[in-house]
Amino acid sequence: RSIEVTLSCKPQDEDAEGDVGLQLKVSFLDKAVQRNARLAGKWGPCENTLSFFPFAPGEAFKMEIVCEHQQFRILVDGQPLCGFTHRLSKLASLTALRVYGDLQLTKVA
Repeated sequence: RSIEVTLSCKPQDEDAEGDVGLQLKVSFLDKAVQRNARLAGKWGPCENTLSFFPFAPGEAFKMEIVCEHQQFRILVDGQPLCGFTHRLSKLASLTALRVYGDLQLTKVA
């Protein structure tokens, strides 16, 4: 069981993959939340430090991704989960949100 949330740029070329400012992968099995970014087609080092794992299979949650000056801040049910320092300089170019995996999406705002 897993969930993936990606904030990305529209690719310049139809065949190309756009830059990814934040990819968040939640693994229920590993109780892990990996964060990464892809710039110019290359993934950077993965980050996965967490203070706690707030997700439980079948349980509802509210995830917020706050774009701050230096980083994305990820909150779950109002509690800070982790941060991810910006690797992409043009944050305004992040125009696509993709959410998929083992979840039922009820609202995107």
